[in-house]
Amino acid sequence: MEKIKFEDWKKIDLRIGKIKSVKEHPNANKLYVLMVDLGKGEHDIQLVAGLRTHYEENDLVGKQIVVIRNLEPSLIRGIESQGMLLAAVFEGDVVLLQPEKDIETGAKIE
Repeated sequence: MEKIKFEDWKKIDLRIGKIKSVKEHPNANKLYVLMVDLGKGEHDIQLVAGLRTHYEENDLVGKQIVVIRNLEPSLIRGIESQGMLLAAVFEGDVVLLQPEKDIETGAKIE
């Protein structure tokens, strides 16, 4: 396993976001397009995530999640993703990483 320096890890801006809306990606059967609130003073960001076979749309709305805020945007099947949510994956199961209790949306993970 490659090791990274602590200074490199500090460059990653991890925040608590809250999913405001979810819709099916028009060009991909396994993807959702999510609008995520990053708290006071921040604009909402759009994420594209491969959660459709693991979560229903209604189950995602309102959930707090962990988001990489400063990831370079990328086009995923024609839709811009402005960050990334974190999830655990094991033998085909996908589980969102979430705070163990509610915390202010936009809280920084340190």
